[in-house]
Amino acid sequence: MSARDGLFADDAGVRRCAWCRASPAYRAYHDGEWGFAVRDDTRLFEKLCLEGFQAGLSWLTILNKRDAFRRAFAGFDAVRVARFRERDIARLLADAAIVRHRGKIESAINNARRLLELQAEAGSLASYAWRFEPARRPARVTPARLRALGLPPEATAMAKDLKRRGWTFVGPTTVYAFMQAMGLVNDHVEGCHARPAAEAARHAVARGVASS
Repeated sequence: MSARDGLFADDAGVRRCAWCRASPAYRAYHDGEWGFAVRDDTRLFEKLCLEGFQAGLSWLTILNKRDAFRRAFAGFDAVRVARFRERDIARLLADAAIVRHRGKIESAINNARRLLELQAEAGSLASYAWRFEPARRPARVTPARLRALGLPPEATAMAKDLKRRGWTFVGPTTVYAFMQAMGLVNDHVEGCHARPAAEAARHAVARGVASS
């Protein structure tokens, strides 16, 4: 396998997307979460928040801190996070287990408040987000084809709409990473062992069989 394939094989010969080779935790995330369709609002909100915290960092850094983030942000319960005040910001800025960036912390709190408004209007974050499911995807996903496609217009549209609604740290690149992780697209490359399972999960959600 070459870098052109976008794959690597572990000692057992299991082929995965090359980006997850750095650690067992990264491979577990790739195998069981990334690209698998999600319709649970708490998980969707968590991912949008963590993508915001990732800005300027690697996803592996955030993944390694995810449990600490969950403790710090009340399990990403939007109702509870929306009630955070200055004393909570001070607590979070003192928490060395998370990313201590005031702007990103304030963004997560702001976005929790905006989420409650969105839920009142759209019913759920899931119903809202899945309206932006990209339509134009290659039948065979390869690194070259993904590079040629670039950011889907739906990611740009969703980012623009969220910003209009007052959300922050939700640029098109962040939104596309959210789409990839939450299964709005299946960007496991051709030959990755997780691709068929992720695709099956997407079809189940589309038929209304799966709820998360």
